[in-house]
Amino acid sequence: MKDEIVSYIQKHKGKTTKEIAEHFFPGQGVKKKDIINGIINRNDLRKFIRKESRSSQENGMKKVNIRAYKNVRQKELPPKTVNPSRILVIGDLHEPFSKPGYLAFCKRVYRKYDITHVIFIGDIIDNHFASYHETDPDGLGGKHELDLAIQNVGKWVKAFPHADVIIGNHDRLILRKAFTGGIPSMWIKDFRDVLNAPGWNFTERMVYNDIQFIHGLGSRARAQCRKDLMSTVQGHFHTDAYVEYVVGQNFKIFGMQTGCGVDRKSYAMAYACNWPKQAIAVGVILEDGELPFNVMMPM
Repeated sequence: MKDEIVSYIQKHKGKTTKEIAEHFFPGQGVKKKDIINGIINRNDLRKFIRKESRSSQENGMKKVNIRAYKNVRQKELPPKTVNPSRILVIGDLHEPFSKPGYLAFCKRVYRKYDITHVIFIGDIIDNHFASYHETDPDGLGGKHELDLAIQNVGKWVKAFPHADVIIGNHDRLILRKAFTGGIPSMWIKDFRDVLNAPGWNFTERMVYNDIQFIHGLGSRARAQCRKDLMSTVQGHFHTDAYVEYVVGQNFKIFGMQTGCGVDRKSYAMAYACNWPKQAIAVGVILEDGELPFNVMMPM
């Protein structure tokens, strides 16, 4: 049976553990993963993958891009009809540590401007318990933080069931931990499965109306749009909310920082206690990309 499973994995490398278990053990319910894990343990699977990697390299195939693997890309949803004429860009949430009232504020802006498409700019969840920096010893444990985050994200899913979601650095923390621990990417669930968000399309970057939407890390939007010579909308920098244009003889581009929706009083934000106050806001882009502006939440 073990050899049969290994052979099946080799022929169907895109299959999830659940799908593999269903093939060999149909109708076994929640025990499917336990059954297959008991037959093929993780060490055997790692050895198999290393062997396959060496074989691929010996045959002249392209070497695995470790950095790309480290930032495991989620499977994108099949293309759907999207109307990006009026876009709402929701800032970093860091659930379960988002600011009370931010969801209601986003819903009001959505209705006011008759929005046709929603983009979350990244860091949907905080993953404070899994940070590579010091964590609060009095804070929530991993399970409780994730349970609460999923519960809170559920409210956003109900309000905006279909959206693009840019993957932020905090969202990616668990993928990085898995990589550090030597866990193959095939063991990792999609974000939408973990967060119960079937209509959300998780991606690293999205482009509409010649505007790129990214989470942003090294550069702020005013610098990134100049680097890429492309209008750029991003989050990550919680204290910034602005739109700044760059105009040349034959072009006009802009950089937008969306602000955020985090609760600065939460223990997860303690690292920023001496920073400028967070800009609680959303980005709005109307007229097919021609009219970008920020809407600040009343405080």
